[in-house]
Amino acid sequence: MKDKPQTDRKADLRTRLIEAAEAEIAEKGLTGLKARDVTQRAGCALGAIYNAVADLDELVMRVNSRTLQRLGAALAPASGAGGPEAVTLALADAYAVFALENRRLWSALFEHRLPEGLEMPEWHRQEHDVLIARIVAPLHGLRPDLSDAEVRLRVRTLFGAVHGVVHLALQGRLVGVPEPLLRQEVAALVGALTLGAKFARPGGV
Repeated sequence: MKDKPQTDRKADLRTRLIEAAEAEIAEKGLTGLKARDVTQRAGCALGAIYNAVADLDELVMRVNSRTLQRLGAALAPASGAGGPEAVTLALADAYAVFALENRRLWSALFEHRLPEGLEMPEWHRQEHDVLIARIVAPLHGLRPDLSDAEVRLRVRTLFGAVHGVVHLALQGRLVGVPEPLLRQEVAALVGALTLGAKFARPGGV
């Protein structure tokens, strides 16, 4: 049996490292991620990590890419929930559920910071669009009077509001809502925001 080509071996190594880093983050959180633990779990030498990725930061971004893909898949069914209000509520609920079920991997999406002076690669920046892209259509349905640029700005505001409630709850902050009530309170928030959007457009409801 012939050995695998070098490109295949590198791809296999990268996959093992990404899966190992993903498991480490899921178990310990991003702050607990150590290159030695990742390579040990992946079954390779410590230095092998740099044969597959540039550094630990890239490895985290690759893990975050997988998380974003899973988040996108979790949000997808909400698009068929009905009218703009129902879709927006379903998206927010799916987001809260995903965060509750994948809290450390979800947190890593927002906790990871590149060293000062380095910018997020464009390929990864585009992947983050999944966080807001699905909200554009229902919000445009609620506010057809707004321009595309205005809608995208409101989408960011809406996402920020929902994300803030989810983040504070999962962090266990005193000002956060209790986790058992998180989905209920997210629904109340989004319900109020969508109702306000309907009244704000010309002609009201």
